[in-house]
Amino acid sequence: MVEAGRPTEGGSDEEVMDMATLLAAEDVQLNSLRRGEIVEGVIVGRDREGVIVNVGAKSEGVVHANEMQSLGSNPASKLQDGDRVHVYIIQPETSEGQVLLSIDRARGETGWRTLQTRFESQESFEVEVIGFNKGGLLCNVEGVNAFIPLSQLVSIAHDPEGGANLAEAVGKTIQVKAIELNRRRNRVILSERAAVQEWRSQQKDKLLTELQEGQVRKGRITSIRDFGVFIDLGGADGLVHLSELSWDREKSPSQLFRVGQEVDAYVMKVDSETKKIALSLRRAQPQEWDILVGGYSIGQMVVGKATKLVPFGVFAQIEGQLEGLVHVSELSDRKITHPNEVVSEGDILPLKIVRIERDRHRLALSLKQARMEAEIRGFVFNSNGSVVLVPEQEQERLQAEGIATPHWQRGVSSEQPLEATDEPADEAAPSDTEAAAPPEAEAAALPEAEAAAEPEPATAAADTDA
Repeated sequence: MVEAGRPTEGGSDEEVMDMATLLAAEDVQLNSLRRGEIVEGVIVGRDREGVIVNVGAKSEGVVHANEMQSLGSNPASKLQDGDRVHVYIIQPETSEGQVLLSIDRARGETGWRTLQTRFESQESFEVEVIGFNKGGLLCNVEGVNAFIPLSQLVSIAHDPEGGANLAEAVGKTIQVKAIELNRRRNRVILSERAAVQEWRSQQKDKLLTELQEGQVRKGRITSIRDFGVFIDLGGADGLVHLSELSWDREKSPSQLFRVGQEVDAYVMKVDSETKKIALSLRRAQPQEWDILVGGYSIGQMVVGKATKLVPFGVFAQIEGQLEGLVHVSELSDRKITHPNEVVSEGDILPLKIVRIERDRHRLALSLKQARMEAEIRGFVFNSNGSVVLVPEQEQERLQAEGIATPHWQRGVSSEQPLEATDEPADEAAPSDTEAAAPPEAEAAALPEAEAAAEPEPATAAADTDA
């Protein structure tokens, strides 16, 4: 008989009570795991279903691969044994006795709050691409599934026939901004384009303070137009006017360059107020200009065509592909207020080289200083100093070289000049290419020519092109 109060065989009453308390506490802990609760656990292993997590319950919990997509591509590899993670209780106990968990849903609760904050502040942030469909890229932000439409991508090359190379983006990170957020519909739309535009705006301001005229910077061609090309210098686009593309004036921009091509660009002008950058590609290759001008010397008479009239003079294309400036003071012995009093665009002119600036790629020319030698060679001038007759052999040679035939009638003498030359000619209308160019493109073409024309009006040199 066992007396009351005596310990039972094999243990004391206290030991029995302690064991009962422990089992009861364990049952309470297991029962305390409720669906929808977020708890902290420790990674203890992995199996073919996913990652095993100890959440302090009688049975270990499991996070299936599709419940940790917010960690990016190959999510299991980003978790190590011993890592502490927050998990969402999907099911406290499955038929196999496991606790079904989700990392994505645990992160999603805070993810929506994080996204709302970023959406309101228009903050840019990085996301990892975890998949794609025909409409764009799939990603996950702190446990919240999000979508980047094709129209909002800039880093993915678009192929009109084969579509975008979306598969190549999986596993990569992209800088984005949230542009649409709707938790009720579980809809999050992100934009790489908006993030890039913001970044470029910041980079442009920074670049404008760093750029110095005369620098040669590396860039990438982003657009090709009839009036020139645009080059990305690393956050800001600069314009290369048609006249500054190449020393070879016979080819169009599309024949010379392609979008995406890496080039060296010479910085001609930086306007901080308008945030415009004027560039030159040909000046970044001075050796080509040196080769072209190598056959000419100061005092030599050449024949060229007036390509553009500006208030301070006339730009003329001489033999070959060179252009120089005839300052307004070098057009005639009499004082004139505008070059169109003596010259019209397209005129064939005898010119004397008065200065060659190899370091600045400038060629200064003179019409009035060439007159005496030109008349010996058969050129005819009127009383205004305008050329009214070009020797037939010169016309034939220039036509053979691809320079347009002059518009003057043949056989006119200096005593009977053309009526049209007695009065100032109207400034010629711009060509189709010039008409297509925006005002800033036109202005960018001559920044140094204007500066060069003012200090030394008698022999002013200019950029070798307009």
